[in-house]
Amino acid sequence: MPRQLSARHDRFALHTPFRIARGVKTAADVVTVEISDGAATGRGEGVPYPRYGESIDSALAEIAEVRAALEAGAGRHEVIGLMRPGAARNAVDCALWDLEAKLAGKTVAALIGAPEPGPVATALTVVIDTPDAMARAAAAIAEVPLIKVKVDASDPATAIRAVRRAAPNAALIVDPNESWDEALVRATMPVLVECKVDTLEQPCPAESDSWLAGYDSPVPICADESLHTVAELDAVAARYGAVNIKLDKTGGLTTALELAQAARAHGLKLMSGCMVCSSLGIAPALHIARQADWADLDGPTWLADDRAGGTRTEHGIMQPPMEGFWG
Repeated sequence: MPRQLSARHDRFALHTPFRIARGVKTAADVVTVEISDGAATGRGEGVPYPRYGESIDSALAEIAEVRAALEAGAGRHEVIGLMRPGAARNAVDCALWDLEAKLAGKTVAALIGAPEPGPVATALTVVIDTPDAMARAAAAIAEVPLIKVKVDASDPATAIRAVRRAAPNAALIVDPNESWDEALVRATMPVLVECKVDTLEQPCPAESDSWLAGYDSPVPICADESLHTVAELDAVAARYGAVNIKLDKTGGLTTALELAQAARAHGLKLMSGCMVCSSLGIAPALHIARQADWADLDGPTWLADDRAGGTRTEHGIMQPPMEGFWG
């Protein structure tokens, strides 16, 4: 039976607004792809991100352009040449992985030649608010292994100190989402050291980070928006000590696995990250999290209702989805 492809917009309401330096999100808007050959159906999800010039409509249009090739049997490696890196290709690539595994009667882990994903410590996020509110949010999760602190350029030191006082034992990731400049990075670095921050994630805009090549940071700085694919890795490795690999940036698990291997070869630490998404977006990312120094995969924990059978997170430990959910 010929393949059939479907792609649609799904929306998941959040239980709490997700506030970062770039804006506030109250729902997760995703593209869901299903590819069926009659015997099995593979599913994948992507989150179009306006920061990268993406929208739901543009992602659906990208997928429509390759419909004929996919329904004619194009595989994951062919898709890399047909689609640009981004959310649309991620949804297609992950659907193809899921379909390939089901048709082979194997798991994605077996196809990769890697251990099955197990429980993983994931960062839980404290979003931007008043320092007192951020301290209360941190106190509520103080026992978890890892907390991500979202900040902007408005007195981040006070916010970081407030979270650290409320959660004295958790490892901290501080994420300004490109809202700082060089002067603020240098001015805030003593506070990051004082608060024993594990890593500072993408403090400056990607187009303004060249100065980092000459900066000897006492806290590892992690590239997020500055790194999408292997093509940027040489420049990024000269500026950063770690990279955040997100499947929506790499354009799928296939290229994310390649990027993780190349980043390790450059001596970089790894973070496995995500957009605010459902568990269908997280399940493939667990194959990156397995080999990462930090996992930041709490996207589904912000949803009022996740997809049935998805991940479960308790006390900062994420359990993989139920068998048969994906991969």
